[in-house]
Amino acid sequence: MALKNLKHKIKNRKLSKPFGFVKKITPINIIGDKLNVSIGDLVKIKSETNEILGMVTAVTQNDFIITPFSFTEGIKINDKIYLDESGMQIPVGDELLGRVVDPFMRAIDGKGEINFKTKYPIMKKPISPLKRGIINKPFATGVKSIDALLTAGIGQKLGIFAGSGVGKSTLMGMIVKGSKADVKVIALIGERGREIPEFIEQNLGGDLTNTVIVAATSDDSALMRKYGAFAAMSVAEYFKDQNKNVLFIMDSITRFAMAQREIGLALGEPPTSKGYPPSSIMILPQLMERAGKEEGKGSITAFFTVLVEGDDTSADPIADQARSILDGHIILDREMTDMGIYPPINILKSASRVLSNVVDKEHLKKIIKFKRLYALLKENEVLLRIGAYQKGSDKELDEAVDKKETMENFLKQNPNEIYSFEEIKDMLFKIV
Repeated sequence: MALKNLKHKIKNRKLSKPFGFVKKITPINIIGDKLNVSIGDLVKIKSETNEILGMVTAVTQNDFIITPFSFTEGIKINDKIYLDESGMQIPVGDELLGRVVDPFMRAIDGKGEINFKTKYPIMKKPISPLKRGIINKPFATGVKSIDALLTAGIGQKLGIFAGSGVGKSTLMGMIVKGSKADVKVIALIGERGREIPEFIEQNLGGDLTNTVIVAATSDDSALMRKYGAFAAMSVAEYFKDQNKNVLFIMDSITRFAMAQREIGLALGEPPTSKGYPPSSIMILPQLMERAGKEEGKGSITAFFTVLVEGDDTSADPIADQARSILDGHIILDREMTDMGIYPPINILKSASRVLSNVVDKEHLKKIIKFKRLYALLKENEVLLRIGAYQKGSDKELDEAVDKKETMENFLKQNPNEIYSFEEIKDMLFKIV
């Protein structure tokens, strides 16, 4: 009788974790079967010598495709696949401040493990449109060109567009050092390994006060690079939910989209413009729209760098799409670099879409005047260089010529110079 009762009790109970088997292995994906999964599930693949984590990225009637977070070396046919019950969550907390971590929040700075108390989902819906706060206060970066002429707002999303070697990292470092945000979250996605310590020491001066760096280097798998960006945004959201104003900087959106391109093409998506599948375009707003200002909570002011092929923002599909999603764009100009103007921000091609909401009327008048004079100089540059322009022909151009050196000096800034918003505003008012 006791045996019958025992059989009855255990009849409908699962005495072991359900598992499936590895059916096929490619250099990029693993195909499994005999496990009930859905897209987005995390799974663990266990072999005799190795255990790797992956995500289910496609499901068919007979099997499913896993994209691993690491690489497929060491995995064999018939290795077991288990569901990871923790789901797509990462540990977060104030313990991250001053640390350098990977997308799973594991310390990579040699300062020991981090003990967390809170978990946050990696994937989350963007802020509801009707719960977004109005962007009406300026966000000071300490960079003269931006604060004076392209004024950003608290909760704004901006893109820094530039070709390779023009000075994105230097400008990023200036913004991090010059901003007064409560917390600064920096996502370095797809960067070369050597650039991370260089960025910390050279661009940030080794100071990680109130700063978190999330790094997924170019040698990490495509999935690691993709979710590194989402994980960094989750960290920023944690601090935003603590009513803090967060600065989020990501370098770069292009490498993030390239990671999704690798994943999408491996799954059989059709390549479109420049070889990017549709998912590479679709994924950009999923990340970018999570930044912003939320009523009753803090804000995330975001700067996303975008690598521009051949310095042409209109020819690159990722740059073009990013510009349509963001609330402003900062264009770095290689010609200005050649002329020795750093940071090489082209104020005539750049724009902040919230500018009129965050500056007063007098400041706006000065911005328009400065840009007008600078545009006149650029239009008549050839005439001025060959001495063909006669002073007195155009009063406005005369004024621009008189202030040429002053304006160019205003656009220049040493990376170690930091100015307050009021100081920069006063400088602009003195020039025009």
